[in-house]
Amino acid sequence: MDPYRLYANPRRIRDRGRPSPLTPAAFDAAEREICSWPDYRPTPLILLDDLAKSLGLEAIWYKDESRRFGLRSFKALGGAYAVLRLLQDIVARRTGNSPTSEQLRSGAYHDITAQITVTTATDGNHGRAVAWGAQQFHCGCVIFVPRACSRNRERAIAAFGAEVIRSSGDYDATVARCADTAKERGWIIVSDTSWEGYEQTPAVVMQGYGVMMREVASQLSAARVPTHLFVQGGVGGLAASVYESASQLWGESCPRLIVVEPSGAACLYESALTGVPTPAAGEVHTIMAGLDCGRVSPLAWNILVGGADFFMTVPDSVVPDCMRLLASGASSRESIVAGESAVAGLAALLQAARDSRLRSQLALQPDSSVLLLGTEGDTDPELYHQLTGMSAEQVYRTGVPNGAAERFHEQ
Repeated sequence: MDPYRLYANPRRIRDRGRPSPLTPAAFDAAEREICSWPDYRPTPLILLDDLAKSLGLEAIWYKDESRRFGLRSFKALGGAYAVLRLLQDIVARRTGNSPTSEQLRSGAYHDITAQITVTTATDGNHGRAVAWGAQQFHCGCVIFVPRACSRNRERAIAAFGAEVIRSSGDYDATVARCADTAKERGWIIVSDTSWEGYEQTPAVVMQGYGVMMREVASQLSAARVPTHLFVQGGVGGLAASVYESASQLWGESCPRLIVVEPSGAACLYESALTGVPTPAAGEVHTIMAGLDCGRVSPLAWNILVGGADFFMTVPDSVVPDCMRLLASGASSRESIVAGESAVAGLAALLQAARDSRLRSQLALQPDSSVLLLGTEGDTDPELYHQLTGMSAEQVYRTGVPNGAAERFHEQ
């Protein structure tokens, strides 16, 4: 099977009249709230001018989420925001008063929040965000991780005071175990994936993600709307949020949306082929831990089935070179720390730009401009070092002197 697969979505119908929980008002509310948090600042939008020139494109922008709230991932925007909204609703029902995030952060309602436990299943970044939110707003937290979750990611979650339970199964089995245990214990699930009867909280998570695209729109001039947007797949929550945000921000000028997945965990690609939510084919496994998902979120799929232009898969084998390329500074005038899940879009763009057939299908032209979402930094520092040969600190200080730039330009 070709690890690079591209499927043009025949069901794409950009109908703005259909119902969606990702409304402009919901995105506005998330933006107002998250932008008020201590230590909030927009993450950088980096112009990869050298890479764009090499690929024969007008521009490539990279949204660098590697330092978002110190959690090194865009997930901080979703998980913690959902924890806040859940706690606000509970306190309001019990007291008649709707607390602010600052009141919850200060412990003003600790007698109530301390009795609440939130939980989720995660490959790392979402659980870290939920645990951080629980610590910020003073409630209990239990996080379930699949058997393949690295010890470094587990320790990062536990550092926020959460109890971490390791499952013997994969991500999808861990989601099921979390749901069953939560029902038994009376815990509140804060999941970034949905299932039948459970959609409200995943929608809130996706609303939080919208802050990223609001920042992008502010950082770009009105005259420089991207023509193409390569976005990571996973269960689909990020891609669906990005599509809704981009459609609202840019209307008829909305970029072509290419949803990118690892070839070993391509549940959205398989769903696109059938037109209905379909599990990934074969054994699910990828080095891109944040995208190691075998089943789509139905809530996200209902948006993407009519919103995504293309679905594409990429192999794990190209991930280290993509990480080193960004770290080397060969793509821009600065070195970028990108985790393994952050480079899926870059991997897809590199292959598409070099393959005449793919380039034609995607309509990548000399005047095309591309937006990439760098969704994480070194969320597993040990793995990052293994794949790039350097630590994040060394990259920021010196770049990667390992020939990454030369190898890229020779290809």
